[in-house]
Amino acid sequence: MDAGFTAEQDEIRRTLRELLARRCGPEALRAALDTPAGHDPALWTALADRLGLPGLALPEAYGGVGCSVTELALAAEETGRALAPSPFLATAVLAAPLILALGTGAQRARLLPRLASGALTATLAVPGAALATALALTGDNGGEWAGGGRAGGVQARRAGEGWRLYGQAEQVLDGHSAGLLLVAAHTGGFARSRTLLFLVPGDADGAVRTRQTALDATRPQARVQLREVEAELLGEDGADVLGALARTGDTAAAVLACEAVGAADRALERTVAYVRGREQFGRAIGSFQAVKHRLADVYVRVQAARSAAYYAAWAAAHDERVGGLALAQALQALRTAAAEGIQLHGGIGFTWEHEAHLSFKRAAGDDLLLGPVHRLRAHAAHAARLFEGREVTV
Repeated sequence: MDAGFTAEQDEIRRTLRELLARRCGPEALRAALDTPAGHDPALWTALADRLGLPGLALPEAYGGVGCSVTELALAAEETGRALAPSPFLATAVLAAPLILALGTGAQRARLLPRLASGALTATLAVPGAALATALALTGDNGGEWAGGGRAGGVQARRAGEGWRLYGQAEQVLDGHSAGLLLVAAHTGGFARSRTLLFLVPGDADGAVRTRQTALDATRPQARVQLREVEAELLGEDGADVLGALARTGDTAAAVLACEAVGAADRALERTVAYVRGREQFGRAIGSFQAVKHRLADVYVRVQAARSAAYYAAWAAAHDERVGGLALAQALQALRTAAAEGIQLHGGIGFTWEHEAHLSFKRAAGDDLLLGPVHRLRAHAAHAARLFEGREVTV
């Protein structure tokens, strides 16, 4: 692994940071959250046109930039610094890789160029609140999370030459505004049940999408109800859907780890600037040794999480799955940085008007969506067979 970045990678980071600084400041961010989509469509268009962000890791044959997971993760670090609300995670990190991995030639040719250009947004709809399990981050994604052939979840049945879906998915990222839904559903009955992915247009008849009030408003979520909705099977019936979900989950974890590191770094930066200017007893509170120690601890956590996230992004392209561990460390670093920021900002740190609470809600929201941290670590230890055959003494 080469720990240095290329000139192209540095340029991606610099250009994206400058663009977000101009277009996604505190006021613009709050205004975007109040829109029906929960993000600024004009900013998304700018990110697509100037940087090709939606297709950053897609092949050039489909209109993408052809970069690796590392570039995608570095871009996520910058969007994390700005807490930018956008369909980036749902479209570029979850949906597009699954279509690329499982889609037929015709499906790829039809959908990927539109995703890469930003003209089409997409998301992954998983039954219940089982996104982390479906992506094999907090447990084995054997398929029970999708309904297991029993009532509940999302069920798929053949209808002539097509399929129909019935069921409900919760906590669907950008599910209320995405132009395309990738719905995970069970079919085949209990004894022969299997999990498949289906393509459903966002405006399909029988699909009811309701935006939900999320803890983290910068990460819009929705409930998707499907009532005998016509759907198109993604890829072939015998495709390794669960394997593709697990691989996508590891990549997504690495990208999200970098995003969390960016958010933590910005929270720390904001807090350091505040304690340098805030005076108490005739001196800046940042000069007090106790404050220095607390911020030094946060700095160490953030730098350690950054190293783990960068390695996970590199490893994702080399068939080494460490994304879950990196994500756990990054989420912990973000939560610590955000909590210390609120504490050290004193009376204004917890108010709605200040930015500090947005970082804390991002940490808590991601922990609920893709964690919690202890389950990410427990599953990584189980997968590595860390404690197998060993006695633990206290």
